[in-house]
This record gives sequence, C-alpha cells and structure tokens, in this order.
Amino acid sequence: MPETNRFRSLSFWHDTVPGALVPGDPLPGDLQADVAIVGAGFTGLWTAYYLAKRGPGLRIVVCEREIAGFGASGRNGGWCSALFPASLAKLARLSGSGRAGAIAMKQAMHETVDEVGRVAAVEGINCHFAKGGTVMLARSAAQLERAKAEVAEAREFGFGEHDLRLLGAAEASGLAGATDVLGGTYTPHCAAIHPARLVRGLADAVRQAGVSVFEQTPVLSIAPGRVVTTHGTVRAEIVVRATEGYTPELPGFRRAIAPVYSLMIATEPVPWSTWDKIGLAGRPTFGDLRNMIIYGQRTADDRLAFGGRGAPYHLGSAVRPSFDRVPGVFAALQQTLVELFPLLRDVPVSHAWGGPLGVPRDWCASVGLDRSTGLGWAGGYVGDGVSTTNLAGRTLADLITGADTSLTRLPWVGHRSRGWEPEPLRWLGVNAGLQTMRVADWEEAMTKRQSLAGAFMGRFLGG
Repeated sequence: MPETNRFRSLSFWHDTVPGALVPGDPLPGDLQADVAIVGAGFTGLWTAYYLAKRGPGLRIVVCEREIAGFGASGRNGGWCSALFPASLAKLARLSGSGRAGAIAMKQAMHETVDEVGRVAAVEGINCHFAKGGTVMLARSAAQLERAKAEVAEAREFGFGEHDLRLLGAAEASGLAGATDVLGGTYTPHCAAIHPARLVRGLADAVRQAGVSVFEQTPVLSIAPGRVVTTHGTVRAEIVVRATEGYTPELPGFRRAIAPVYSLMIATEPVPWSTWDKIGLAGRPTFGDLRNMIIYGQRTADDRLAFGGRGAPYHLGSAVRPSFDRVPGVFAALQQTLVELFPLLRDVPVSHAWGGPLGVPRDWCASVGLDRSTGLGWAGGYVGDGVSTTNLAGRTLADLITGADTSLTRLPWVGHRSRGWEPEPLRWLGVNAGLQTMRVADWEEAMTKRQSLAGAFMGRFLGG
C-alpha cells in the first residue's frame, strides 16, 4: 500500500485531511540541538511551537517514527475541551496549594480551549473549530445523580452556572435529541474540531517557525543529553518525551503508561431533515453519563463521529496496528449510536478506526522538567489531550526557558505517577477495571440505582 494511502486509512480524520500525507525527511545523521523532542503529536508540536515563539534562535529538533499526527493526536474524538482526567477534589489533594491549585488548574483548562482556537486562527489552520460546548446526557436515574454530583462539586470549588449547569429533560433533549433523556449537564468550555487538520497544520506552522521536524525516524532510546534514533543521535541539553500511548516502547518506560485503546466510527453524511430532529445545532460535543465512556460530535460535513472505550488492554503494554480495529467493538458502537438516535439506523458507517491513549497508574496527567538531567515530559491524558497538550506545551516552554509563571505553579507540574504493576498483574488489573465499568452499566440498567462497583472504580480512576 502506498504510504499516503496507508496513513489515510488510519482514521476518518486522516482520510479527510487536505493535502498529501507524505512523510517528511528523516533525520540525516547525528545532530546537535538545544532541545530535542520525541514525538510529533500535539504534545511535541505544541512544545516546539511555543519554544520557537519564545526563543527564535533555539535549535529545536522533533523526531517522529511515522508522520506528524500519526497517533492519538490525529485519531481522537475531536473534543478540544476543558476536561482533565483528575477531578477537582483529586487535584486539590495533589496540590501543595490545595483548593486554590485545583481552581487554578480548571481555569487554565478553560482558557486553553480558547488558546487553541486563537492559534488556529492566527496560523490559518482550518480545523473546523466550533465552540459549541459539551452536553452530557443523563438517561437513567443513576446517571442523573452523577450529573447532580458533578455540578455540586463544581459549585463547591466556586464554578458557577456559566461554567457548568444542570439541565432538565426538555433542555437537554433540545440540545441532543437522544432517547430516554432525563436531564444532563452543559458546559461551554469545549470546541469540536477536526484533529488531523489541526495537528497537520500545527506541524506546518512549527516548520515555518524554523523547527526541524524529522519523520520516519524511529527513536530507540532517550537519555540525559541525547536521543538515539535509527538514523543517528541528536544531542541536546533538553530532551522532551512526548510519546503518550507509545511510551512503553521506549527502554526504561515499560510501566510508565498503560496504552488503552479507544475506538471510533463515523457515519456517512446525515440528511439535514434528520439533523433537525437530532439537534446538535452549533456542534456541541456530546456523550452520556454511563460508566463506560462514550463520546461524539457532529462534524463540519454533517456526519456523526462517535467513539468509546471497550477494547481490551493487551499484555505487556503491546501496541499493534491490528489492535486498532476490533469488529465487535465497532458493532457495539454502532448499536449504541442507534440506541441514542434511532433515526440513524439506516445511515451507513463510512469509517471505523482506533488507537492507543496513555493512562498513568493514578489516572492523572502530568508535565515536568528534571533540571538535574534535562529530561522533560508530558502525558497521561487518559483521552483528554486535545487541549491539555496545548497547556503542556506552553508549560514546558516556560520550564525550559526558566520562566516562573502561573502555569509552572499548576498542581500537575512535576507530578510523578507511580509505575504500573508488572505483568500479568497489569493486564489483569486494567482489564478487570474495564469489565467492572461494563458490568456497572448493566447493573444500573437492572436496578435503576447507581452501581457501588462503578462508583468505587470512578473514585479510584479519576477521583
């Protein structure tokens, strides 16, 4: 298969990105740089972008095994949201500044959504940015209780109706005309985007700013002061690891991140007469408050892109192209989509894809720079990375240039998640957690009450 076709088959987003998906040049040999970044996804590219803006003379090199945006950055659900994988309460516990740190983190995430839109506009990146917010539907009594609890936590930390509000059944249904809607929540802090357009446009902007982005350059190892690749070694005072779900493939990082797969489908364009009944006017992103995560958006060309968890974690943190496609999960996603919106029953699915996202042991993303070694990192977004990567890039730019800013004092800076258990305990634990959430949804459907197992896992994972 020609390279451009191989990359287009990665996802609906890759298939519909403008221009040729042809890899750039690989590393030409040994190089000296000021900053070497491993990974040309959102984390690596945002870091390079802001560093280039801060210090035009900096020699910045990005090494990427495939093409820019190959991984989760080009395959995700397209939610540029203020979601962070750890709750406000958990952030308050992590932060030396407690409640104030958690509030600052949430406010920074709110601002980050607009920052992504600002950069896209400035750089002329048409990523179909539509800030329609997010509606999360409550379709059972148990889900409605979760909605109320989420709003109550927001109020406890001082976030008002303008940040997150509880919806009645009629208002929620007016935003997303799904079945069995009892209510829900709405936040304005999210934009639907075309992620591959954004990441590919960002790669172009970074190159124009003078950054060297070398594609088709597999990294064999990283260490203080150097990045060793199949094409040569990049030596740099600062080395940034921006590898997310592919992190376990690097020597010494096998237990740092668990690559958990999320899968998606996209429909053919939906007739406007059907959209009149479904809603999603203004393109709010949407999901419901079940335990097993689902997420969707109305695309700019009027398709419905829809995804969710459910694919297994693979022994040894393995990542393989064959894991991107699980027919049983795709069928379940289509069934769930039709349950939500029966009018889509006869609308064909045009694309189905997946990929790994990075999950740290404590389900809390982090960013940091070890001054003693010159090693920087960011990741562990648990699927909430489209905007969080931008915050990471700005924060790393501050840390690398030695700036003391409000971003460098946020609670996730310098956070260290402990490593995952060795195999087979890791395999047993992650897959048991996934199965528990699946069973919790079944239990809630049967009992009409919140699942105790689901509530426990929710606190364990994100709380």
